[in-house]
Amino acid sequence: MIRLYLPIQLSSDRIVELPKEQAHYLANVMRKKTGDEIAVFNGKDGQWQAHIADISKRNCSLTIAGQTKKQKPEPDLWLCFAPVKNAPLAFIAQKATELGIAKLIPVITGHTITSKVNTDRLRANVIEASEQCERLTIPQVEEPIKLEHLLSKWDSSRKLILCDESGGGKPYKTALADEKEQKHAILIGPEGGFAQSEFENLRKQPYIIPVGMGPRILRADTAALAAITCYMSLLGDWDEQPRFKQE
Repeated sequence: MIRLYLPIQLSSDRIVELPKEQAHYLANVMRKKTGDEIAVFNGKDGQWQAHIADISKRNCSLTIAGQTKKQKPEPDLWLCFAPVKNAPLAFIAQKATELGIAKLIPVITGHTITSKVNTDRLRANVIEASEQCERLTIPQVEEPIKLEHLLSKWDSSRKLILCDESGGGKPYKTALADEKEQKHAILIGPEGGFAQSEFENLRKQPYIIPVGMGPRILRADTAALAAITCYMSLLGDWDEQPRFKQE
């Protein structure tokens, strides 16, 4: 079943004109016809069944039929990451979405190689990933922010899991042993690692949880996905069945 994200209010019998990009996708890529069914979601009202009411090479309208899946709470986990080269950046956004991240925050550090982040492209990446992975929400994508500015306005009620490549953190499972299902974020450093002054500043913060990432040096993109995976296994929603098994 094709799934499309529509940032509009969904209700039964509503007729929706699709943007030209989605109309092109249905008509010319997927070769859909009038009467075909697809699934739509808006990130807050669950999933809905829709029928193609009219379609041409450039235009497509849908009739919303009814809700097929209700919205469910998801882990409130953010990923704060130093930007890397373009291809890994898109990869991080896509895979973090599949793993269940709620917000992506590009963070500029002293050793960050590139500060240019195409957030519009990242938002497109997370929408496409959400459509494909049966997810009912779309992660937020924030504009890049310097590390010191991020920390200066941080809500201390949200614990920040620092992936510490220096070896100063406890093993992941040990570090999170006393944590509950609450608000958390993960911080991944740049390809060159955090500057010493940044490490010192981070460790002063009462909400920081330093964690080790094992005996091997991980690439920034690998570390991000490994950290999310560990979290979802320990405190996330990995004890639930896939949504398509709940039909």
